Amino acid sequence: MQTQVEDSAKPIVDPHDIDAKLVQKLANDALVWCSLRGLLVGDRNSERSGTVPGVDMVHAPVALIPMSFPESHWKQACEVAPIFNELVDRVSQDGEFLQQSLSRTRKVDPFTSRLLEIHSKMLEINTIEEIRLGLHRSDYMLDEQTKLLLQIELNTISSSFPGLSCLVSELHRSLLQQYREDIASDPNRIPANNAVNQFAEALAKAWNEYGDPRAVIMFVVQAEERNIKTLAEIDALGELQQDGTLVVDGQAVAVIYFRAGYAPSDYHSESEWKARLLMEQSRAVKCPSISYHLAGSKKIQQELAKPNVLERFLENKDDIAKLRKCFAGLWSLDESDIVKDAIDRPELYVMKPQREGGGNNIYGEDVRDALLKLQKEGTGSDAAYILMQRIFPKISHSILMREGISHKEQTISELGIYGTYLRNKTEVLINQQAGYLMRTKVSSSNEGGVAAGFAVLDSIYLV
Repeated sequence: MQTQVEDSAKPIVDPHDIDAKLVQKLANDALVWCSLRGLLVGDRNSERSGTVPGVDMVHAPVALIPMSFPESHWKQACEVAPIFNELVDRVSQDGEFLQQSLSRTRKVDPFTSRLLEIHSKMLEINTIEEIRLGLHRSDYMLDEQTKLLLQIELNTISSSFPGLSCLVSELHRSLLQQYREDIASDPNRIPANNAVNQFAEALAKAWNEYGDPRAVIMFVVQAEERNIKTLAEIDALGELQQDGTLVVDGQAVAVIYFRAGYAPSDYHSESEWKARLLMEQSRAVKCPSISYHLAGSKKIQQELAKPNVLERFLENKDDIAKLRKCFAGLWSLDESDIVKDAIDRPELYVMKPQREGGGNNIYGEDVRDALLKLQKEGTGSDAAYILMQRIFPKISHSILMREGISHKEQTISELGIYGTYLRNKTEVLINQQAGYLMRTKVSSSNEGGVAAGFAVLDSIYLV
């Protein structure tokens, strides 16, 4: 791997050098700011949270000081966002590639199999998605040894935190301005983050392209969120009119945004699967469509990393080179040499199933155990997983705050770059980088989900 020259600009002050009194001031002011500006989430410790709007809220888990990040790598991540947007759209249109690439996985993974069934039905009836909307997030870590920015995954469904991530950037800018004499830093080194407005703009533009001013944008949510519509409610209240219009509870639906539907736990019965098929058969704009959903799967990510596969979808050689530059090592479990090495050196690999959301990946000695178990079973279940090169980012110092309590920790961070894409027939209406998400976690933790309790929201300080 090539090694890039590390930036020499001055990083932000080491948070561990900040004395306890100043930390307490920062924490108190951050708590007030969060309360006033809506940097809040439901309090899981309260039974009423989620049942009454605005009741029993707590500040989102956050870092008190932004994380230093090389400006060159920030620019690189922003530059490839539109290319990844275009790649997802092109891959989604290649039904044969999606079905063939996931053919072994469908035999051993019931969830992927059901998604592919819906996709097959759409191919059979030859439904053309004229309006295609993508709200994506590509996640990266900066590998300490090679100084390369390497992609972890590309999310095409339920790309979380565009709203809160913008607020964290504002919080940090406010704190650095307020304590400028105590923390020698420039608040303007925190890049602007307009993710929530750009996501809203893309949704609104898709609604406008649909062309029915009476139709609505429908959010599909998990049952415990207690708002908008669940998959089961859509099955009970939804119907498809002859012209393809989806009507739910008496209202025509122009755009469907999925905040649920990415995990097997979201499908409690056949009712949820019926709702997913009903929506897919409609002419409503789906975010994501079933083909966009499949294009973001781990197996497709691994297939795209193979030699000469990107050339199937992209013509520009410079664009292809830029994407390949941020690909980590990715392999299927039918590559015996890689599997053998992963058994011998499991600490260098991550084993990933075809699942979205935190808490699913396999690390360390568990990689060896899982691979040996799959070999012993010999059932072909290895097709449900991929192997990925483990990335070792630089360990930094942070002050993390959760439930009003701040503490200093050794941490690692993950950068997510949002992208928005909208196409109507052959015309691309939106294709841009759309803000960012920084997540920071204790360095000893493998998983990185904020909602799952592993990480906190952060922002970046360009150096």
